[in-house]
Amino acid sequence: MKRRVLVAGIALVGLVSTLASLPTDSTAQGKVVKIGLSLPLTGADADGADAILKGAQMAIAEVNAKGGAAGYKLEAVVFDSATPAAGQYDPAQAATNYKKFIADSLVMAAVGPNMSGEGKAISPILSEADMATITPSSTNPDITDPKFQSQYRPKGKAVYFRTVTTDAFQGPNMANYLFHAQKMKTVYVLDDGGAFGVGIADSFQKRAEELGVKVLGRDRLDPKEADYKTILTKIKGLNPDALYYGGVMQAAAKLATQGYEVMPRVIKAGSDGVYDLSWPKQSGKESVEGWFCSQASPELVTSPKLEAWVTKFKSEMKREPTNYAITSYDAILVIADAIGRTAAANKPITRTNLRDAIQATKMGSIQGPIAFDANGDILTRTVSIYQWRDGEIKYVGVAPEK
Repeated sequence: MKRRVLVAGIALVGLVSTLASLPTDSTAQGKVVKIGLSLPLTGADADGADAILKGAQMAIAEVNAKGGAAGYKLEAVVFDSATPAAGQYDPAQAATNYKKFIADSLVMAAVGPNMSGEGKAISPILSEADMATITPSSTNPDITDPKFQSQYRPKGKAVYFRTVTTDAFQGPNMANYLFHAQKMKTVYVLDDGGAFGVGIADSFQKRAEELGVKVLGRDRLDPKEADYKTILTKIKGLNPDALYYGGVMQAAAKLATQGYEVMPRVIKAGSDGVYDLSWPKQSGKESVEGWFCSQASPELVTSPKLEAWVTKFKSEMKREPTNYAITSYDAILVIADAIGRTAAANKPITRTNLRDAIQATKMGSIQGPIAFDANGDILTRTVSIYQWRDGEIKYVGVAPEK
């Protein structure tokens, strides 16, 4: 009798192990679809990441309040991609987080990452798993460029989708704006050494040179260094019309303060890396005054059409929204729409089926129409320009494409 129980027990363990190793879909797990969210929720990038997280959370709550996506409840799995050692986003931590998503059989898709350095680290991992992510803010074009397919999507299919455009447009269009509207004839370019910062500084510089703007030099700021005054004093001696910074907040917080001290009257500009509502608190209101920045999306938070959405976001999330909170909100709705179309086609809710459905997306949203090209890039390419005035970010207009 004991032997029979032992044999039965061994057989049961074997059956459980076999079932655990079989491919699963959400139908077998009680009508739940988990969505991964890996964002730098601590450190220098925390405010922008928090806005993105809350945009996604608001969309998930709304979908679930309406009965879910085709009856599937959405659940967020949230990880911090910043580390104390980095002081900001950490690509290695992002990679670790995405491996955890993939290890969870209920995580069918993700929203993120926030930063392009993270994107370069996670895209090959996603490709191997055939799982889609939709980034509401990562803009480095290399990740989705077919020239780099073997590096970032070795399995071939697009897995990295965007609800924003790329730096192939954001960097050049800012150069167009500074040239035409601010009469920039000379510029000095800085970057922070990150994948995003280097890439957008490169694209800005290339376009500036095409316009006949003289680039007086280029330097790299170490985000962990405290003092940039030696570089800034050198730049001041060259008397440029403008200073352009490609990068994110860890270096920008110090650059703004020291730049104001060394060369307060020079035109200063950056990208969406310095569209951060915490910047005046980090650097001082007077230090960020006059800085221009871009975003790789239409201006949404001041649109009269979105007034009710913005009011609801402020009430429920207890903070001001950003445009990327809205592109994050829409990213969740893209996934919900993909779940609905997959279920309607009587297909199981799997990572592969959702990836295929996301690729085929054609839908309206509060930011406008959303559809992707074969590489995962959104078809709309609007870049918006802003300026910091009296401690607040003010919309200037759409950046010129030429």
